[in-house]
Amino acid sequence: MGTNGSTMLEPLRQGLPPVDPTAVSGSASCALPARFEAVRGARTFTRSTLSQWGLDDRFDDVSLVVSELVTNALRHALPEDSRRPAAEAEPPVRLHLMRWSTRLVCAVRDPSEDRPGGAFSPERTEENFDLESGRGLFLVDSYSDSWGWHPLAGRLTGKVVWALFLLQD
Repeated sequence: MGTNGSTMLEPLRQGLPPVDPTAVSGSASCALPARFEAVRGARTFTRSTLSQWGLDDRFDDVSLVVSELVTNALRHALPEDSRRPAAEAEPPVRLHLMRWSTRLVCAVRDPSEDRPGGAFSPERTEENFDLESGRGLFLVDSYSDSWGWHPLAGRLTGKVVWALFLLQD
């Protein structure tokens, strides 16, 4: 939607397997308010978008991953005190859904430049499994085919965390 979409997609493409941007068969995005109720809105947006794309059968897995990514992003976007301006030019969190013929990508932008899920690593132990960020990304890793993140460049600060789902031909 507008120029924000192309600014957002550039760093995302760098972290994904090579894709031809002209082969994108569908793309949709929505801005999410910095409130935890936005997770429900993100699921509703995901359901209607997947339905339009004929991907209703993937809703459960995709919705779970979208919920985790948005929840994690909101943790970094919610104002901790009154230092945050009341009205920002850019919404702090944005959900993007992109579809190619054989893959679907969910990407969530947030204002934090911190690496996502510090506790989630291949050396995960019972001790760090229950830490907030580690558990959510464990679910993302379990339900998607791959995931990653990339810091944003240019005028946008923060990062994009994405999850990829392979689709049947």
